[in-house]
Amino acid sequence: MSLPVKWPWLLALALFYVAANVVTHFNKYVGAGVVALGLLLFNVPLRRLLGHTLLHTWRRLNLEARQARADDPPDHFDYRPLVVMTTTAVSLTLIEYFGDRDMFRIAVSRWFSWFIGHRYYELAGFAYWTGSRVLGYVVLPWLTVLVMPGERLRDYGLRTEGFVKHLWIYVVLFCIVLLPVVMVSYTRTFQHTYPFYKLAARSWTDFLAWEALYSLQFFALEVFFRGYMIHPLRRALGAYAVFAMAVPYCMIHYNKPLAEVLGAVVAGTVLGTLSLSTGSIWCGVLIHISVALSMDSLSLHHTVGYPGNPRLVL
Repeated sequence: MSLPVKWPWLLALALFYVAANVVTHFNKYVGAGVVALGLLLFNVPLRRLLGHTLLHTWRRLNLEARQARADDPPDHFDYRPLVVMTTTAVSLTLIEYFGDRDMFRIAVSRWFSWFIGHRYYELAGFAYWTGSRVLGYVVLPWLTVLVMPGERLRDYGLRTEGFVKHLWIYVVLFCIVLLPVVMVSYTRTFQHTYPFYKLAARSWTDFLAWEALYSLQFFALEVFFRGYMIHPLRRALGAYAVFAMAVPYCMIHYNKPLAEVLGAVVAGTVLGTLSLSTGSIWCGVLIHISVALSMDSLSLHHTVGYPGNPRLVL
């Protein structure tokens, strides 16, 4: 893959990222000005880096798909898109209606009322929330792969070859994403939202258990959207498989702030394209978990303190 931006630009971006974080830590208003200046200076190289790479990849994927379909007999029917899209609809529906923590509370109040008020009652609710997504995003889709003749799980984004080779792309993306995260971490809205598990700072057990559940949820998310939904559609749709995936991925964010919903469209498109290009979801899993852990850690830093050593914030 030819790099449309020279390495000095990437080094300058990294140095700007460090400087902006330091400045923002001491003065968020000056930090906002530094960020605005940086976005202006790096506008052209970043557009070249992302725009050129994405367009080049989309053209290549579409060409490969056309060549693959040209070799098919006239009466060929690829059943995989039918199986994948049907399973997607069923999985998302089951998660929407049965995967929320409200269902956990109803079940506990009906059959396990003695557990209400337990020290880990809230954490158990998040365990149910994560478990429902593992079932809907991983177990059910993988079962359909196992019953389809000739299909292998490793072809659904689980390859590890080339992970190190493409790691630099995700490092750049992580730096780009983390910068605004640090900025917004100083706002009350951010601090009141993250971590989702409000008792994460009570102890290291609470914090680590929550982050493990949160990370597992992101793994399931990537398996489903960047693996299961796009790789079997590659032959039929080419690069357009990414945009077919981006629609439901955007919709699962509808209960979140508008900026995050719109950002999910961009993030889903970029990560989906990279998954198709590299055949792997693992770096996407890594960046998702890294950003989530950074958001929780920053929020705790600004508010209640660190796990096991909470402090009062007036």
